[in-house]
Amino acid sequence: MSEAILLVGGKGTRLRPLTTFTPKPLLRVAGVPFLTHQLARAAAAGVTRVVLATSYLAELFEQEYGDGAQLGLELVYVTEAEPLGTGGAIRNAARHLRSGPDEPVLVFNGDILSGLDIAALREGHRASGAEVSLHLTRVPDPRAFGLVPTDPHGRVQAFLEKPETPEEIITDQINAGCYVFTRSVIDTIPAGREVSVERETFPGLLRSGGHLRGVVDESYWLDLGTPAAFVQGSADLVRGLIDSPALPGAVGEAIVLPGAQVHERALLSGGTVVCEGAVVERGAVVEASVVLPGARIAPDTLVHRSVVGRQATVGGGCVVREAVVGDTAEVGPYNELPPGVRIACGVQLPAQAVRVSAPVAA
Repeated sequence: MSEAILLVGGKGTRLRPLTTFTPKPLLRVAGVPFLTHQLARAAAAGVTRVVLATSYLAELFEQEYGDGAQLGLELVYVTEAEPLGTGGAIRNAARHLRSGPDEPVLVFNGDILSGLDIAALREGHRASGAEVSLHLTRVPDPRAFGLVPTDPHGRVQAFLEKPETPEEIITDQINAGCYVFTRSVIDTIPAGREVSVERETFPGLLRSGGHLRGVVDESYWLDLGTPAAFVQGSADLVRGLIDSPALPGAVGEAIVLPGAQVHERALLSGGTVVCEGAVVERGAVVEASVVLPGARIAPDTLVHRSVVGRQATVGGGCVVREAVVGDTAEVGPYNELPPGVRIACGVQLPAQAVRVSAPVAA
């Protein structure tokens, strides 16, 4: 048996309004809940049992997956009554682990899309004798992240806060959000209070002389925490830039799920996904976008690198670029939504209410 803890308790505030009624890990990415991709990859790596550390809209996870049998997994659900931080959530979930004190436990976040070889990280951990193995990735601009320098043998040297000056950028390696813990280490995390593994647990282990192993992996990695990244991750999965056993169709320019209706004179491209019950009408052009269940895109509308929410409607002649239309919202005809606009759930936007060019003549 190989066990994992999956951290899925966040509120996904950076993704609002998409997460108003849906927790971030259950948002559709390339046609299925993002968590399905993660669970399928974990199962493919030999994980058999997963403890889900939930909080926000916790009941929806068990409604979606039940006992996990359909994925070949045993799933256990743990809900935080109050926010416990990453370390506190791991410690809280550990009550339901069956692993022995010397066995490895995979821990990963519910918002990272990654091509990491999970089995290799686990087996390397076994061989190394480390207390914790961390997946590290390199980024061109690490200023928005904490830095994790390692020695030539991969031993972690420090955990550094987000750099504020060029002199503080001593490495481009960052914490990629996937770990293997030796079970006994998890049991040393304080129980019943908020704990950050990044700021408390890992630095504390280093100070006490612990062996933390950093594994730099340069395969695909993306934090899906913003609408732009959410759209990009979905499109990259559809186009096959990263593999997933859970992809619900063949890779290519678009995936159209059963029950969706796409007019033969509509054009889908760039890794678009059209979910069940959605309608894309004649003359519509949908590029690198996510069209969620029950949404409708009217004739002669352009949707580019955007998300159209569940049961939402985008009227005829609209232009939607790098925007978010919330669930059940109605965008009237001939609106132009520029990059960064987010239409809240249930909003009704009159015709031509938002324009960046002259109104269309009546």
